[in-house]
Amino acid sequence: MNILKVISMLMVYPTAELQAAADELRDEINQSKEIPPSSRVAMNVLVDEVCRNDDLMDVQEAYGFLYDRGTSLSLLLFEHVHGESRDRGQAMVDLMAVYQESGFEISVKELPDYIPLYLEYLAQRDDIEAREGLADVAHIFGLLATRLKKRESHYASLFDALLIISGVQVDLEELQQKVATEKRDDTVEAMDEVWEEEQVTFMANQESTSCSSNTQSPMKSKEEVASPVHWIPNAEPSNSSPAKP
Repeated sequence: MNILKVISMLMVYPTAELQAAADELRDEINQSKEIPPSSRVAMNVLVDEVCRNDDLMDVQEAYGFLYDRGTSLSLLLFEHVHGESRDRGQAMVDLMAVYQESGFEISVKELPDYIPLYLEYLAQRDDIEAREGLADVAHIFGLLATRLKKRESHYASLFDALLIISGVQVDLEELQQKVATEKRDDTVEAMDEVWEEEQVTFMANQESTSCSSNTQSPMKSKEEVASPVHWIPNAEPSNSSPAKP
């Protein structure tokens, strides 16, 4: 389903290559039978906004402000389902297994629940399977579409299109009520609060470690006290864009 590939491309971090593909993107959108004329118009507005702007840095900065500040617009599916719980790890493993069984290979740097990547996978499946895959996470698409509309972002058109293709009817009124009561997490104040919470947690862990080490028997020799091992990861999330989700 080519329209899923188009949506995936428009959802990632804007690049010069994406801008150069503007005409091809518009052609695919206009030829798509899976979405109505109103969706085609809305998506073409986004194409113009992202691809017709001569200042690529402005487009990239706008994207960063939208998706990289806070988690409410995260492009990682399981962020909206499991948050930071242990269940998220198992869900990632399960989704990776689905990819592998289907012969869909991804880079070790890519997170399997990154929505543009998930759409790339579905674009390679038959139409029925693709629609079922979208239906499984339609509630997330509805929530993201509603939040993006509240911020008056044309990126909402992508998630509206995904909902239409999935065939799932979401309760828009309920979603609007939910989003209306949410506290935005992309403000400077909100990000400062998150940073302060992380600092408190970090300091508490440091103090706990320090106290634990101080309770060791002074009679132990250096050989008997285990030396700490520091692991430094060498893989970063993909930015197909970031895992810039």
